[in-house]
Amino acid sequence: MQPTGATFMELTQYDHLSPSDQNLKKTPPPLAKAVPKGTQYIPLPKPGAITAPPMDLRHAIETRRSLRHYRKEPISIEELSYLLWCTQGVVQVVDPFYTLRNVPSAGGRHALETYLLINRVTSLPPGLYRYVPFSHSLVAIEADLSITDKVMAACLGQAFVRSSAVTFLWSTVIYRMAWRYSERAYRLVHLDAGHTCQNLYLAAEQVGCGACAIGAFDDELMADLLGLDKKEEFVLYCAAVGKR
Repeated sequence: MQPTGATFMELTQYDHLSPSDQNLKKTPPPLAKAVPKGTQYIPLPKPGAITAPPMDLRHAIETRRSLRHYRKEPISIEELSYLLWCTQGVVQVVDPFYTLRNVPSAGGRHALETYLLINRVTSLPPGLYRYVPFSHSLVAIEADLSITDKVMAACLGQAFVRSSAVTFLWSTVIYRMAWRYSERAYRLVHLDAGHTCQNLYLAAEQVGCGACAIGAFDDELMADLLGLDKKEEFVLYCAAVGKR
């Protein structure tokens, strides 16, 4: 019996794929996760109004390192806005088929959702939030002061989650990708998460921060904390950020 991972790679090859719902002319899913009616939006500083210090791209690439120790200084809400814009900012919408953002995505499907564990960001109370890219805003999810310890526990006890200014938690709404690519979507969303996290690393360098990607987390615990069903939406990747 071959390993599960090898079976996954085999069965997501093109010869084994089911016809996609796009090819079957089915209605495409929404390009973003809905926000419940009555939810209060927290507007973020507009990307065009944010001044980021210039940084040579080669320097950013060569100095990028995973950073697990941060100063206690908070990051500003402007810096958070910039990091979100660089990682999932919407540049163009071709509804209902795709969006162009500041990171690549297979077919422009952009099936990721960004959740944030905020510990130290100016103007924002600590807690759990979700980024709404189409309005470049946040919505609050959980203000329980124990949420930091819960997210850290879901990240298998990695203490730098607690000491970070903010930890990014990326999930995928899988049908947003599978509508076009059927079973191949389960490969593609992981590639998208990698593109997004690399942009976070580089943008963090630019604003005097460091980032550390997190692939070790308890899928069940993390999904429960975010209120995800684990099948239609599940967590792919995380990354902590804080001041150098």
